[in-house]
Amino acid sequence: MKNIVKLFALVIAVSSCSDVLSIMGYEKKDPGETKVYHEMIVLGDQLEDPYSVENMTKALETLYPTKAGRVALNTTNLYVRFLPEEDSQLKLLESMGLTLLDHPVDFEIVREGDYYHDPEVDKDAITWQYAVVDKDFEFPADIKYEILDKCYIPSEEAGTKSGDIDWEAVERESFLLTGNGALVRAGTSGSGKPKGRITILDEAYSDEPVGVAGVRVSCNLFVKFANCYTDEDGYYEMDRIFTSEPRYRLVFKNENGFAIGMNLILVQASVSTMGKGSVEGVSLEVTKDSDRSLFTRCVVNNAGYDYCAACKETDNMIALPPANLRLWILKDFGTSMPLMLQQGVGIDNTIVGDYLGEYSFLLKMLLPDVILGLKGKNDYPEIYAEALHQFAHASHFVKVTASYWNKLVVYLLKSFITSGFVQYGTGTEADHGYCEIAEMWAYYAQTKLYQARYPDSDTLFGTNYWFSPQILFFLDERGFGMDKIFSVLSEDIADTEMLQHKLHYIYPENASIINQAFMRYN
Repeated sequence: MKNIVKLFALVIAVSSCSDVLSIMGYEKKDPGETKVYHEMIVLGDQLEDPYSVENMTKALETLYPTKAGRVALNTTNLYVRFLPEEDSQLKLLESMGLTLLDHPVDFEIVREGDYYHDPEVDKDAITWQYAVVDKDFEFPADIKYEILDKCYIPSEEAGTKSGDIDWEAVERESFLLTGNGALVRAGTSGSGKPKGRITILDEAYSDEPVGVAGVRVSCNLFVKFANCYTDEDGYYEMDRIFTSEPRYRLVFKNENGFAIGMNLILVQASVSTMGKGSVEGVSLEVTKDSDRSLFTRCVVNNAGYDYCAACKETDNMIALPPANLRLWILKDFGTSMPLMLQQGVGIDNTIVGDYLGEYSFLLKMLLPDVILGLKGKNDYPEIYAEALHQFAHASHFVKVTASYWNKLVVYLLKSFITSGFVQYGTGTEADHGYCEIAEMWAYYAQTKLYQARYPDSDTLFGTNYWFSPQILFFLDERGFGMDKIFSVLSEDIADTEMLQHKLHYIYPENASIINQAFMRYN
């Protein structure tokens, strides 16, 4: 097992690095439209923050000299940076609702990208994480932090004008006074709440693009941030007004909680940076000819959104995947695995680190729950189907214990290697029943939800392996449905014999149908 873990970690390390180090860019066919960047951000000169209390006060006094001394601007927010020492501290900051960036927001961006690492921070450590917090924010005791600036950000609730003060004009004046006048749109005093639509084309589903659903859109102008999620059709609208062009990002942390991938330096959800865009917002249409990373992230995002919607339609009788599920997309890896490492499955990190030696630092990064190996999968339906399968595994994990899943993961890794890299082994190895039950459910759920999206498809996934999802297809055709089948997948079900007994126990009125299914396909 020691060698298996070591080999697996090294394979993932190589695959991950090749994925995130690819220098690629996406550009729409229409000139002047949105780009997506995947290089490391290059910073230029530091800029003076127009939203500091000092600078906003100067701008207010310049525009409203008669109010000087009578209108005091008090700190509304703090611009800070944190230096987490480990993944758990990073997750704690995110759990506090912070929007974290791995680069400072008061520097010129010479070259856009989707990650940054401070050169003064060791390359094997988590880099500084920048955020804007409320003035009364309670800083975690064990996480190093530094307050960089005290800010005044006008409240949206107060409206554009308050007490005869035009706060948009004050913001623009502060930009001019701090030498950031070039960032204010020339010849206009316009402003807007950014809105737009993020879409993707699935030619097998429709000739028209569909929404990238529930994905997070984030934008900022210095320390002024706005975040929102797209709706099921891909539309979004921010709740803040911007007087100058903000920087836009797609953050693949879905509103259902799951995060897709990591960037190069310990970012828990992959970011696709779109750069500066209009104050009115930006829109983006993704196709299979777009940047590969962006395309696959969007497809997996939609598969997860659809899977969670299907669970909710059963009043969660089918368990939702873990709220903090972390999926890794590896384009050059051919096998997917539901490892659930972040959920506590697997070998103790200290023990793994002893055997990984110089690669032990990867444990801070390599805690995926799901590995999505997409080698050879290039179109929407293929990627969508693979993602559905893994989301189904994630639901099953919630139903059983971590010890149950540990046996499954050990089986998958051992059988994959000892059988000559044949997925799922031969079905004769120890604990093969855990694989049998888990894969029967996952292939069945994958087929059901795939056919829901593509009703003309007659594809039945998983029927060529030694286990038989056909048993569940047979039951489904006779009225069982996903929720009734999922209800029996408790931790005591570790082979088909146990499954048959449990079905008889819960649904005795269907004994004849159950017997037919197992006699025909088992």
